[in-house]
Amino acid sequence: MFIRRAVLKDIPKIDELLHQVNDIHASIRPDLFIKGEKKYTDNELSGIIRSDLTPVFVCFADENADDLLGYCFSVYEAKSGHSQAPVRTLYLDDICVDEGARGKGVGREIYSFVRDYAKRHNVYNITLNVWENNDSAKSFYEAMGLHVLKYGMEDIISDGKNL
Repeated sequence: MFIRRAVLKDIPKIDELLHQVNDIHASIRPDLFIKGEKKYTDNELSGIIRSDLTPVFVCFADENADDLLGYCFSVYEAKSGHSQAPVRTLYLDDICVDEGARGKGVGREIYSFVRDYAKRHNVYNITLNVWENNDSAKSFYEAMGLHVLKYGMEDIISDGKNL
């Protein structure tokens, strides 16, 4: 497999996968996600791709292939404060493998590439969020060696109709 930083010409292919991952989230949390939508506009995506603070990685079968197998959006975070040690984190905002390529090791290749990238760039840790009930994602990340850092909890107090 061939993995590299995304470039602007990748946006149409990334868009297709953004729709796929959004629809997975919409099936788990239809109260929060709108089926058929995507997380970023093309203009927002262009800015993300151009920034060194938000590296996006794309995966193809080989260097000459044009079918996007998957991607990883990441964000550098620097945490420090009076009570926290200063650490540099690479937050994985989104990993998606094309539905036709799932179960073929693409996600493992992408995560391994990003982990090596983080090591080369002096990152202390990699963090990410997984939606409750997204059991396949949780299992995947556990298999990659990730473990629970903290829990996010909620109490839904409105039906959302009057917001």
